[in-house]
Parts: sequence; C-alpha cells; structure tokens
Amino acid sequence: MRVLIISDMEGVAGITKWEQTTGGESLYEEGRKLYTEEINAAVRGAYAGGADEVVVMDCHGAGKGWTFNSLIPELLDPRCEWVVQSEWTEYTEALEQGCDAALFVAMHAMAGTMDGVLSHSVSGTSWHGLYFNDTAVGETGINAALCGHWGCPVLMVTGDAATCREGEALLGAGLTTVAVKKGFGRFSARHISPQRARGMIEAASEKALGDLDAVAPYDPGRPSEIKVELATPDHVEPYRHRMGVEVLDGRTIVSRADDWWSAWKQMYF
Repeated sequence: MRVLIISDMEGVAGITKWEQTTGGESLYEEGRKLYTEEINAAVRGAYAGGADEVVVMDCHGAGKGWTFNSLIPELLDPRCEWVVQSEWTEYTEALEQGCDAALFVAMHAMAGTMDGVLSHSVSGTSWHGLYFNDTAVGETGINAALCGHWGCPVLMVTGDAATCREGEALLGAGLTTVAVKKGFGRFSARHISPQRARGMIEAASEKALGDLDAVAPYDPGRPSEIKVELATPDHVEPYRHRMGVEVLDGRTIVSRADDWWSAWKQMYF
C-alpha cells in the first residue's frame, strides 16, 4: 500500500503565530521541530496500518529557501521518503503511479474562518475566497482535489477544530480527523500538548488506513470552474492574459476547463 502524506505547518499543536511558521524568524526553528514530529507520527501510524511505502510532501510556504522545505530531514522517520517541490501542487508522480490513500497533517482552515488558527487560502494577503464549482474551499480542498484527480482518497485530516469541521463538510463523515487545538480567533488557541497530539495522530493514521473506502476520492465536478476572489485589482493583473482564465471584475477571476486539474493548471502555474 502506497500512502501520500501531505503536510502544512499552521495546523500543528503548539503553533499559533506567524513567526513560528516563517523562515528566518527565531520561533521558526521551534515550529519546524513540532511540525516534523507530527509528520513522524503520521508516518508511524501509516506503517502500522499496513503501508509499504510512504511519501511525504511538505506543502508549507515558509519563504525564501524554506518554502516546501520546512521539515527537518535529520529528524524524519527513516522509513519514509519526502519531496521538496518548486511550486505547490507541482509534484504528482506518486499519484500518477497510484496511491491507495492520502493523509493530511497540520492543515489550516480557509480564509475568513473566525475560529481558524492562522486561517488563509493560498495567500494570506492576496486571496480572499476560493470556489470549486461554487463550493467554498480552502487548502484542504485543493489538496483533496489534486489527490482525487488520480483517484486517491483522503482518509485523514489533522489541524485545529475548524479545519476538521471543514474537512468533514467537504469530504464526508467517513473522514478521520484529529483536532490538536481549538481556535478562539486567528492568533489564539487552546492546544493539546505536542506529545499527546502525536499519539492521537499516530493512532488515527493507523485507524484510517483500515478502511480505504471510507471516503470517496474528491472530484469537484466536471466541467470544472475555479473562482478566486482577490484582495485588490493589482492582484488580478498576472491572470489577465492567461488562456482559459476570465477576469470577471476588479477582484475576481474564473478558470474553466473539462476537469479540475486542467482548470487549476491554467490558472495557477
């Protein structure tokens, strides 16, 4: 069984502030350790649940050379392999080869979620709203659609309580979730201790892989329309002359194609 672990950083137990997730900040090194150990917990659980191969894809944009490279290799479980990509959603090899399941670790809630710790969608400054065929989604939805395009189901999501709620609403009640903290706003939360959170993630990963049919692969629908609401008109400019992308107004763009992956590629890359 091949398992893909897709990880972000804002949903880690113990992380509440941007400085813990931003490369070069003094608190970032603490955040990287907490992050890597939650990934390790999911790796342990995956192998206990029957995985033969585990590939980790770091999807956290930390800035500079740390973007998609925030985990600490020396601390990573030696049984897994990990990917450092240049652009988010660029790496698809494991999915193309065939993945039995995906596990999402340390996700965060979509932009505008009141109780979502460090909530945002793709960019905290330029993207205000994201919709797949009129369904509001965040980064959990993007990653799930990426996996779903190649028929890979997402069986687990971890993060704060708002993220778990968002994941269940999108992917269904069969999704295994682990809430490692509860947000009281964008920059405040009540956390479970990191050690306890890791134990919960490990157990949930193993449990989730016990039923590969618990969640159907996510397909936003065909044909596919991706709508992005941006912050200001200057953020629209880079999309103005892209094939298949329409500028609706000073803050809104739409990408349309026969399937989600085609619509995403013509807009994002």
